[in-house]
Amino acid sequence: MKIRFNNKNIEIKKLKKLSFFGKFKGLMFSRRENANAMLFEMRKPCKRAIHSLFVFFPFLAVWLDNKNIVEMKIIKPFTFYASPSKKFSRLIEIPINNRYKKIIELPYPKPHLFL
Repeated sequence: MKIRFNNKNIEIKKLKKLSFFGKFKGLMFSRRENANAMLFEMRKPCKRAIHSLFVFFPFLAVWLDNKNIVEMKIIKPFTFYASPSKKFSRLIEIPINNRYKKIIELPYPKPHLFL
């Protein structure tokens, strides 16, 4: 999948689109180096919160409206509540591991968004 960031298209490889039941598990109980980026698609725009109670490594949450980024945050392990400030229609969870190192190291325009 390609997303737009700072007027550039960024391709996220090995993006796993989740089923209805897969959305409940997400990255929980995954191993850091084996974890793939995950795509959560919502039926309509919303402001749902996420958590990382059983995710034992940090990950980058990218909330999207279509393919444009609404907000990004680094979510630390055992975070009870993380929510964007605006509505979104898609969420990508990108594990911070060697596979996605180049995406994570992008120069973010708003560093104050991160925890």
